[in-house]
Amino acid sequence: MGSVPEEEKALGFGGLVSDLREVYESGRTQDLEWRQSQLRGLVRLLVEKEEEIFDALHEDLGKHRVEAFRDEVGVLKKSVVDKLQNLKNWAAPEKAHTPLVAFPATALVVPEPLGVVLIYSCWNLPIGLALEPLSGALAAGNVVVVKPSELAPSTSAFLAANLPKFLDSKAVKVVEGGPEVGDKLMDHPWDKVLFTGSSRVGRLIMTKAAKHLTPVALELGSKCPCIVDWLDSNRDSQVAVNRIIGAKWSTCSGQACIAIDYLLVEEEFAPILIEMLKSTLERFFTRPEYMARILNEKHFQRLSGFLADRRVASSVVHGGHFNPKTLSIEPTLVLNPPLDSDIMTEEIFGPLLPIITVKKIEDSIKFLKSKPKPLAIYAFTRNEKLKQRIIDETSSGSVTFNDAIVQYGLDSIPFGGVGFGQYHGKYSFEMFSHKKAVLKRSFLIEFMFRYPPWDEIKIGMLRRVYQFDYVSLFLAIIGLRR
Repeated sequence: MGSVPEEEKALGFGGLVSDLREVYESGRTQDLEWRQSQLRGLVRLLVEKEEEIFDALHEDLGKHRVEAFRDEVGVLKKSVVDKLQNLKNWAAPEKAHTPLVAFPATALVVPEPLGVVLIYSCWNLPIGLALEPLSGALAAGNVVVVKPSELAPSTSAFLAANLPKFLDSKAVKVVEGGPEVGDKLMDHPWDKVLFTGSSRVGRLIMTKAAKHLTPVALELGSKCPCIVDWLDSNRDSQVAVNRIIGAKWSTCSGQACIAIDYLLVEEEFAPILIEMLKSTLERFFTRPEYMARILNEKHFQRLSGFLADRRVASSVVHGGHFNPKTLSIEPTLVLNPPLDSDIMTEEIFGPLLPIITVKKIEDSIKFLKSKPKPLAIYAFTRNEKLKQRIIDETSSGSVTFNDAIVQYGLDSIPFGGVGFGQYHGKYSFEMFSHKKAVLKRSFLIEFMFRYPPWDEIKIGMLRRVYQFDYVSLFLAIIGLRR
């Protein structure tokens, strides 16, 4: 079976890792047909078990089936199909340039799997954040352990029960459990670890990985800002408001690492924007079930704690109602809360939206440069100079103009923070691959100036080689030039 029994957990997973390494060393996962068969299995899982996935996501997070399809099932199926269609090209050796001085020679870049990899997924997109990296790891030819989040128990149980039915259960394992299980897994050497979650746990993962020099990719949260410029067209303004609401409240109730965390807007435009947000929220969320609930009581209390600060509570201009029985929070707008308050220093990860005003929209760039690098920056503007300044003067995992969150669904661009690894589409394949450099040379030509004993003639020859001055090199070799 692909799920790990309790007795294996008690033993600390040593047998699990060694069994997986034996499967990998057999070579079968490197076969292109095996990789394609695993991707086809994931597609069948998403098609045949769609309703069960919807049920699990609703049980864990209260997600509506349409939201679940848009953000997890649909976008994931599209991504896996893209890998199936392109895998043969991605896995093929790529020719590289060789200088004439090396003739005859051939250089290649050969993608090869890393080996035994470990994927920690998160609770907010528990299907997508498990299966998107899994699809990349399998496409690259690895064997994989998936550790779902224990905070999404229905989804975790679904993955444990169904992945072994649709994938190679000897090469793909699902390990369920809490933090102690995740901690034990890091006691072993892996060829790559991908962790999606909080910075606090990410630090623990990195610390334990250092013991075995295990390479780690991290997908962590951040405060993703959204710049909203004054848009002359009423239609453009309404489209921007629609997309802001979609990227804040209709994506797991704001519990997403790339959800908009706060807005930056000019003082004069703020009242207009707030009124448009209010009216559109009323139109969009006519039923409670159209917005996911807060994960659990702990996160509910964390979010309600933001408004326990009287300075923040007095800044609420819309919403602010909390229902602890249903773990639901009304979409809430907060105008100019103190910048040193928790709501402006911590990632919100929920349905509260601060709106920060600036004198001129260009001042938002200075504001962003004073903050940590976010996973994403969003900006709604027609100002091309402002767009270019945002690209040139800020640093973030991604920049999206005139929309938000949709970059997550593009297979053609990478997803991830600055310096911690990127995946999606081909980048998922590359995250779990090693690009092996291969150089093939002949015995035909030999240049003795490569070797001692050294003299000035040889350094002259080497200078010509590194300057690609082959005419002068040829003349020097035949004695017509020193």
